[in-house]
Amino acid sequence: MIQRVYLKSLLSFESVALEFGSGLVVLSGPSGAGKSVLMNSILSSLGIMSAEAKLCEITLNKPTTLSSDVYELEEELVVRSIKKDRTRHYLNDQNISKKALRQLFSPFIHYLSVRDISGFESEALVNMLDGALNSADKNYKKMLKEYKKRYSSYKNKLNELEIIRENETKLSELIEFTSFEINKIKAIDPKTGEDTELLVLKKQLSKIDKINDALQKAEEIFLLEGSISDIFRLMDKDGGYFSDTMNQLRSDFEETQSLTSELEDMDVEKLLNRLEQISELKNRYGSIEEAISYCIKKEEELAGYDRISEDKSALESFLKLEYAELLIITDRITQARMRQAKLFSGNMKQYLSRLKLAEVIFVFEKTELSDCGTDSVDLHMQNSSTATLSGGEHNRLRLALMLVSLETTSSCHGTIVLDEIDANVSGDESIAIADMISKLATNYQIFAISHQPHLAAKANQHILVDKLDGKSRASILNQEGRIVEIARIIGGEVPADEAIAFSRRLLK
Repeated sequence: MIQRVYLKSLLSFESVALEFGSGLVVLSGPSGAGKSVLMNSILSSLGIMSAEAKLCEITLNKPTTLSSDVYELEEELVVRSIKKDRTRHYLNDQNISKKALRQLFSPFIHYLSVRDISGFESEALVNMLDGALNSADKNYKKMLKEYKKRYSSYKNKLNELEIIRENETKLSELIEFTSFEINKIKAIDPKTGEDTELLVLKKQLSKIDKINDALQKAEEIFLLEGSISDIFRLMDKDGGYFSDTMNQLRSDFEETQSLTSELEDMDVEKLLNRLEQISELKNRYGSIEEAISYCIKKEEELAGYDRISEDKSALESFLKLEYAELLIITDRITQARMRQAKLFSGNMKQYLSRLKLAEVIFVFEKTELSDCGTDSVDLHMQNSSTATLSGGEHNRLRLALMLVSLETTSSCHGTIVLDEIDANVSGDESIAIADMISKLATNYQIFAISHQPHLAAKANQHILVDKLDGKSRASILNQEGRIVEIARIIGGEVPADEAIAFSRRLLK
C-alpha cells in the first residue's frame, strides 16, 4: 500500500505532501487542475511513467511476497526520484534503475487507463483461471504444479537434445580426428625414457670406428701383464691390486667389444627413423610422458563421444514418452479451465448487464506445448474479439473480470490506479462502476481520478486537486469539503441547493 507522497516543483505544483489511507482514494477537481499530472508523478517513481517533478518521494508498505536478491528491502520502502540533468531513482537510498523499479513493483502496482488495452492476453486470462482453480481445488493446484515442474524438465531435456543434434556433424569430425590422433600415438608406441636411450645409441654409433681402433691398441697392455706380475713377485711386493685392476679392465674391454658388436649388427636407418618419430611426438606434445597422457585422455573422450550417441537415443525415447504424458495432463488442465471459464462467464453477466455490456464467452484454442499447457484463451463479446472494443468498454470489461476473479481467489492484493474509468458514461453506468470499484477496494488500495459524483461518494479518502492564482494544490477533504466538491461535480462551480442536497444524500 502507498502510504505517503511528497513532491516538489511539479509543473504548476510548488509542493505536495499527502498521506493515503487504504481502500478507495478518489482524486477530483476542475479540469486542468493537475489530477493526472499528480498521479503520473506518483507512477513515475514506481517506474511506470516519466518523471516531471524535481523531487518525488513515495513511501510504501513492503508487500508480503516482495523479495529481491539485489536490493535490501525493509518493511517500509521509500522510493525517491530526483530530476536534474537526468532522473535518478533510489530505493531506501540504494541506486536503482527505472526498469528495475518497474519490474520490482509491477506485480503489486497496477495502472489501468483508457489507453491501456492490456489484461486480455491469453497468458493473463489463463493465469486468472488458474488463480481461481488453485484457490478452490487443491488437486488442481497439485496437478498444475506437477505439470509445470515436468514441463520445465522436459524443456531442459529438449534443449539438450537440440544441442546434441546441432553438434552431430561437428561430433563426427571430432571423433574422426580424435581416433586419428590416438592411432598415431599408439602406432609409434613410445616408452618413457626411450628418447634418452636412442640419443645415447646414436652418439655411440657415431664413434664406433674410433672405439674399435682405440680398443685394438689398448689390448696390447695385456701383453705386458705377465712381466709386471713377475716384478711384484721378485721384489716380494703385493701385486693383488694390479691383478684386480687388470681383471676389471679385461671385463670392461669385453663389455665394450660386445657393445660394438651389437652396434655393428644394428639397423642404423631404423634407429634414425625411430628417433625421428619420437622427436615428432616431443615437438607436438612436449615430451613422451605428455604424449602418453594425451593418448589416454583422448581415449576417455572417445568413450564419452560414444556415450553421447547413447544419450541422444535415450533422450529421444524419454522425450517421446514424456510428451505423450504431458499431453494427457494438459487435457485434464484444459477441461478444468473450461469449466472455470463457464463459471466466470455466468458470474460476469450481472456486472456486464449493469455496465451496459453484452455477455462474453471464453474461447479456447489448442497451441504448442508450453509452460501454460496447450491453451490459447481469448474473450469474445457478440462473436467479436476484445481487440475491437473501445477504450471505455475495455476498461469496464476488465473491471468485471477483476470482480469475478476477486470472488474466486484470495490472492488479489496491491494497489490499482484508475485513470478516469468513469469518464463519459451515463448515470446508471456511473453508479455501477462506483459500486464495483468500491467492492474491489475491500481487497485493493485504489486510486481513481473521477469526474462522477457516485465514485467520489464511495471514497474512503477524497482528495481535491484545484488551482489558486495559477498554482495547483492538493488537499484531503473532510465531510463538509466532500459535500461541496461532490455538489460542484453535479452542478458546476456554483452548485444549486438541489446539488448540495443530493451530495449530502450520496454521502449518507
